[in-house]
Amino acid sequence: MDTPAEAFRAARDVLLRHRGDHEAACAAFRWPALTAFNWVDDWFEPYAATVDRTALVVVRDGEVERTSYAQMAERSKRVARWLRDHGAVRGDRMLVMLPNVTQLWETMLAAIRLGLVVIPATPQLTARDLDDRIERGGVKHLVTDREGAGKLSDPARLQIKLVTEAAAATAGFTSFEDARAAPAELERIATQASDPLLLYFTSGTTAKPKLVMHTHASYPVGHLSTMYWIGLCEGDIHQNISSPGWAKHAWSSLFAPWTAGATVLVHDQARFSPAATLAVLRAHGVTTLCAPPTVWRMMILESLGDRPAALREIVSAGEPLNPEVIETVRSAWGVTVRDGYGQTETTAQVGNSPGLAVKVGSMGKPLPGYAIAVIDAANRPAAEGEVAIRIGPGERPMALMAGYLDDPERTDQAMGAGFYRTGDEASIDADGYLKFVGRGDDVFKSSDYRISPFELESVLVEHPAIAEAAVVPSPDAVRLAVPKAFVTLVPGAVASKELAREIFEHCSARLPPYGRVRRLEFAALPKTISGKIRRVELRTAERTRRETSSERAEHEHWLEDFKPDRGEPS
Repeated sequence: MDTPAEAFRAARDVLLRHRGDHEAACAAFRWPALTAFNWVDDWFEPYAATVDRTALVVVRDGEVERTSYAQMAERSKRVARWLRDHGAVRGDRMLVMLPNVTQLWETMLAAIRLGLVVIPATPQLTARDLDDRIERGGVKHLVTDREGAGKLSDPARLQIKLVTEAAAATAGFTSFEDARAAPAELERIATQASDPLLLYFTSGTTAKPKLVMHTHASYPVGHLSTMYWIGLCEGDIHQNISSPGWAKHAWSSLFAPWTAGATVLVHDQARFSPAATLAVLRAHGVTTLCAPPTVWRMMILESLGDRPAALREIVSAGEPLNPEVIETVRSAWGVTVRDGYGQTETTAQVGNSPGLAVKVGSMGKPLPGYAIAVIDAANRPAAEGEVAIRIGPGERPMALMAGYLDDPERTDQAMGAGFYRTGDEASIDADGYLKFVGRGDDVFKSSDYRISPFELESVLVEHPAIAEAAVVPSPDAVRLAVPKAFVTLVPGAVASKELAREIFEHCSARLPPYGRVRRLEFAALPKTISGKIRRVELRTAERTRRETSSERAEHEHWLEDFKPDRGEPS
């Protein structure tokens, strides 16, 4: 019988062997049978011992930091040893809130070794967001930078507090350099494939963010499908343009490339620059690139120039990619941007994989390891309906989440009748290609971020002049959509440009940059007979208005009217 390491490698090798033949890969691939499994002990460290290759390249302000597979394995073992010696034990929850710095990857590997449950968090979180995640996530330990440490309202409630800047190691924080200096000896911590590993906060429409639990199998092993979709090969230099803290970062900046044996390249820039990104692609010989549609839309506004010499595969995920973007890139570079689809709750489920004929506008076919159906409300196959994953006997993909933390009712709703229902709508054609239609709830994407109307509305109604608020996506040429708020005022308040400015400032001070309200309209809110706001009516009206006219509504204001938006694309 194969060991866990052998079973994982065999599954990986099947996909690498069938790269470029989608149907053959789907027919040959099987998820490995795993009971005990630890991706670092069973894959990363043994692999690191056999190669002389760079694992991570961080480009920042003209400087380049390179870390080999062997160095990454050793450093992560030292960090794990330090964490263990200071009280971190298997099952503890640790929040990691770091930008794209080498310590982020060292921490992730160290946590996997120890069996800690990592709660990734974007550095853009506000102090209130951070408090919420610590409380609801049951966090015991924190790894962050100076800025993140300053957002912590009550450091005493946490046991371990590591900070990446030595100068910030005060008030109970320890410098990350201390952890790097620990001994590089650590006995193996036994972890089961079913043990919890990652806990992601994701957005909802009528409640606080859901908590999605992944295991030592569902993401480390589940991203075999993502590796195949991207088209990664051993020795590739892979760049993923994504912010830490979101599931896509783990997808394409950790598990998929390092499973393939590729080098991860990160361009850490404070504000996204298409010109600088193109320069990095060329200077560092990037072979595979993954970027959200917003980045692609901003890139084509630049002169793309000739295709970067080493670039072989380019992919996009997070929202549908406009056909004109695909065609512009293909005309300039002779390479097709291949779309893909997945969720925080899963890995890449559907995609245009290498060698598969691309139908522009389609997100591709089900990827190896996934049995995908499009179903109606009665769970019957439909030409257009909800995207669902078959989870009957022998069909459930290893890549599917364990469930929503402490919410068995929500988990059961999502996974009933032999399907995991994604909540997203799509059509399917006679060849098995899926085309995204829309989201089944009120959550929407702005740039590459999921926006929960409920979260933004909760901040809006804190303003003393606002009685009620509803947030919907407003179509935008660059970001696909931006948050627009329709608000009704309390008696005595008067709609004006000055009040709009005040509301924008109120929101910007309380929301992370990716979630800021960017358009605002003073208006009556349509409601059902029971008093519920009909966001669908607002969404439809807003989409129609943007499609038919460039005129604004009488009482509509945009954030850019008050402060030009020069922020990053996400």
